[in-house]
Amino acid sequence: MFEYSGWNPYATEEMAAETVKSFCKGYEDPSFYGWAIEHRGELIGTVGAYDYSPENQSIEIGLSIAQENWGKGFATEALACVLAFLRKEDGIAAVHAWCAPENIGSKTAMLRAGMTQTGVESGGLVIGDRTYNKLLFSYPADREPETEETFEGRER
Repeated sequence: MFEYSGWNPYATEEMAAETVKSFCKGYEDPSFYGWAIEHRGELIGTVGAYDYSPENQSIEIGLSIAQENWGKGFATEALACVLAFLRKEDGIAAVHAWCAPENIGSKTAMLRAGMTQTGVESGGLVIGDRTYNKLLFSYPADREPETEETFEGRER
């Protein structure tokens, strides 16, 4: 489930709770971009943007969805909403992301959310004892982001 993630799952419930607390505290910082993904009252993932560069107006985006919710469109919806927020609300022009080529779900979600693959970094992703190529994606500066209304009313 975490084969292609640059982070490992939390070892204890207490570790997860501490992370949630730090996220909540992060909302006081205007450059903090982290959200929970919830469906029918259940936490099913997270999405966030990191490494904001004000001088370049660029940021990196990433997400994680619980395996039992893969293939249901949650990743695409979350990415599209965050892309729209970053572009329309905060005026961030350059949004980047990456994934391993084998991570078909993340690649598909990024493409469906309107991102474009811009390159491949050979051997650029090392997770544990495995090395992968790193597919690079960006959200075109001239692309009009989708809005939340695009996803309202979808049946899950």
